[in-house]
Amino acid sequence: MSATADMTLSVQHAEDRDIAAITALNNLFAPDGLTLTRSADFVTAHLQDYQVVRDGDRGLLGCVALDEYSPSLVELISLAVDPCAQGRGIGRRLIRAAEELARQRGYPQIFAISLADGLFLSAGFRESTIEIYPEKIARYTNISRSELSIGRKFCFARTLRSRSR
Repeated sequence: MSATADMTLSVQHAEDRDIAAITALNNLFAPDGLTLTRSADFVTAHLQDYQVVRDGDRGLLGCVALDEYSPSLVELISLAVDPCAQGRGIGRRLIRAAEELARQRGYPQIFAISLADGLFLSAGFRESTIEIYPEKIARYTNISRSELSIGRKFCFARTLRSRSR
């Protein structure tokens, strides 16, 4: 965690009132290929998979979600931090929260596709390859063939260990 991380901000499960803000924040980064465009319907259908960080005024500073591929594989998606809040450790905190949710749900592994290689590597992920996730390639192809060719996207994976009870 960076020295400038704001320890007063906590990650919470998303609520109905967050749908518009999640959609807007996520889609802010879509034109640059940093996130996939998400509709309000998508966010609504996956609301139980979203986690958020709000500021003191209850505004949304960041979001992240899980997207299940199978009972043994889940992707970390829609990681977005408001530009005015970047550099405060929010992205790393959201990654940890997504990992914990995946762990609680019993997934043995989590993966992410991102251009933010430093962030994921510093969060304990290892560089992987999208070729070992044919389900992801199929989804990219269904959404937009260009998603496979926007810059050099990095694939990261992390094995999740169950917390001792």
